This record gives sequence, C-alpha cells and structure tokens, in this order.
Amino acid sequence: MNYDKKPLKIFIAGDGGWGTANALLLAGYGHDVTVWGADAAYVREIALTRANPRYLPGVEIPDRIKWTTELSDAAGSDVVVFATPSRYFEDVCSRFRSHVPADALVVSLAKGFCERTHVRMTVLAEKALGRRRIVALSGPSHAEEVARGIPTAVVAASKDIEDAKRIQEIWSGPVFRVYASDDPVGVEVGGAVKNVIALAVGVSDGLGFGDNTRAALITRGIAEVARFAGALGANPKTVFGLSGMGDLVVTCTSRHSRNRSVGERLGKGERLADIVGSMKMVAEGVWNAQVVRAMAGELNVEMPITETVCRLCHEGLPAKEAISILMNRPMKGE
Repeated sequence: MNYDKKPLKIFIAGDGGWGTANALLLAGYGHDVTVWGADAAYVREIALTRANPRYLPGVEIPDRIKWTTELSDAAGSDVVVFATPSRYFEDVCSRFRSHVPADALVVSLAKGFCERTHVRMTVLAEKALGRRRIVALSGPSHAEEVARGIPTAVVAASKDIEDAKRIQEIWSGPVFRVYASDDPVGVEVGGAVKNVIALAVGVSDGLGFGDNTRAALITRGIAEVARFAGALGANPKTVFGLSGMGDLVVTCTSRHSRNRSVGERLGKGERLADIVGSMKMVAEGVWNAQVVRAMAGELNVEMPITETVCRLCHEGLPAKEAISILMNRPMKGE
C-alpha cells in the first residue's frame, strides 16, 4: 500500500496521552500538527522540554509538533481532533464552536457517554459544535504503544462512510491500520462499555483469581456489550470487531489499562476515592458505569457485570461479595 500523504493542517484538542500519541503518529506522516491544552503552564513545559511526563512519560516529542492554549489556532485546519475525557468533552467542544472551520473533518477520540444526556460522543460533538460531520476513531490502541510505533488496528466510523474512509486514509500507516465503518453506534458503544467490564476483570485480578475467571468475565462482558449495542440500534457484527471485542480484550488484559488497574486496586481492598485521588489520568469506566446502568434500565437490557461494578464503585459493595453475586445468579442458557 502507498502511504504517501498530502500534508494537512491537523489540530488536536487534548494534551493527554492519547492526544499526544495521535500527534506523534500524524506528524510522523509529515502533517502540520498542533496540540491544544487548557493548562497553560503545563503546555509551556511540554513545548520547552519536548516531553509529556504527566500523561505519556518516556516519549520524546519532536520539535515539529506545535503546542498551544489558543482556541483560535484551530482556524484553517483540515482536520480537528477532540481527544479529551468524556466528562470534559462537551465543554471543550463548545469552546471551539466558533473556531472549527466549516469544511474541516472532525474526529472524536473520546470513549464514553455524556453523563447528563446519555448520548454518544459524536452526537455530543454534533450538538456542541453545531454540525454533523463527525467521525469516531476507536479500537485497541493504548497510547503508550502507539506513541512507540507498536502495530495496532482501529476503526473509523461515521454515518457518512466517505468521511470514515477519508480518516482511514489520513491515519493509516505502516504500523497503524484503520478500517472504515458506517456504524458509529456500535463502535462508540464498544469503546465505552469495555471500560466498565475492565473494572470487573481488574477486581478479579486483585482478588487473586486466575485466567479462567478473567476469560469468563471477558466473554460474558462482550455479551453485555452486544445486548446493549443492539438495543441502541448497532450492527451486531460491529461489537465483535476491533472496537468491541478487540478493545475489550486489550483493556481487560493490558498493564497499560487504567480501568483494569483501578479494579485491581479495588479487589485488593483500597477505597475508590483514594485510588482516583492518586491518579493523574482518568479511568473512564468509573463514572461511565453509572451512565451505562441507567441507560440499560431505560432500555430494559440485562447487564449484571455492569450492575455489579456500579455497586462496587459507588455503593460500597465488597469485592468478594460482588463475585459471589455474579457466580450465584439464576442458571440460564448461554
């Protein structure tokens, strides 16, 4: 495949690990990349030291990547990328509403649901930006590995398949393969719910359980994702692709996974408030668990792992009791 690319102006809103990893990837193709962050002092530190120790330690950032705190620097961009956690996504998109060019492609890297309205991130971006040209990019892609050139594959999804294919062309390279999809519902649901399941797997690991337990939770977890996504209108096949099964497996098994790590610490008996307070980065599953549970209730979708994770994180359910609840549910067919 020919990876020669016409240089584009790409603006990334979000100076976290995933935003930085995408900046490294795209700048490596020769694109003109600018990264925006809200913390002026920290953005200046990154620009000066060419490192992002808070979110992506140990990775050198080349001089060709520019850093800014100015919203207006998005002007003239061919592609605008939003790479903030789901909790802050709406606010950041709203701040850029008058600065995103009308003809720019907009990409969401966020994984989750709006806590207030329960909508997906691309839907949230459409409303906050006042436009309908949004592409979701999701899949098994830890920033720590993408930034170091370790191969992976992801999915670009949009209601307009031509937009998804355009992002596929821009992002694909020798170590980063992108598939195109017209099912943003399935892609975004997979990326959001897998974080909740990873918390459960982490709890199992923290309790000292083994591979059998982990495999059971992953398998029953993808069943929950499939039921939930189907109720929201997703294509069932999407859930078993990279953005569903692929992202679920990596999030439930990787040492880089923040959600699995939080679950592991819960399983070892730490308090959630202490765990979250000690973290520099965000574990999306902690707050998205409550949103998913609420949505599942409205849709009448059974999600026992998600329900148990909510009780663990937010209602003080002991980890050992949580496993007992799941294991002693009424018997049923697979």
